[in-house]
Amino acid sequence: MSPKPERPSHYVSLYMKNNGFQIIPVNPGQKFINNEKCYTNLKEIPFSIDIVNVFRRSEYVLPIVTDAIDINAKAIWLQDGIISEEATKLSKKANIMFIMNDCMLRQHQRLK
Repeated sequence: MSPKPERPSHYVSLYMKNNGFQIIPVNPGQKFINNEKCYTNLKEIPFSIDIVNVFRRSEYVLPIVTDAIDINAKAIWLQDGIISEEATKLSKKANIMFIMNDCMLRQHQRLK
């Protein structure tokens, strides 16, 4: 999650939080974002995670997906423009729900 309000990772996360979701920021360069403890990586989070929502460019996705699989996340969501066939294969092999190239905020608004 970015500390910059103009970034999609910031405003999508705030939208989801304002709609009842617990948001756990992951950003190795930050200690806190919006008064929430920020973790360096997924494996540092001391409790289970349902959905890992990824806002990194496609070329940086595989280590995040691998970590999400390792922590037994229930779903991995790659936002608009983020595409990785290898991540798709890894998630399918691990039997984890996988969505790519789609916006969680937009889908939540559509389903509301």
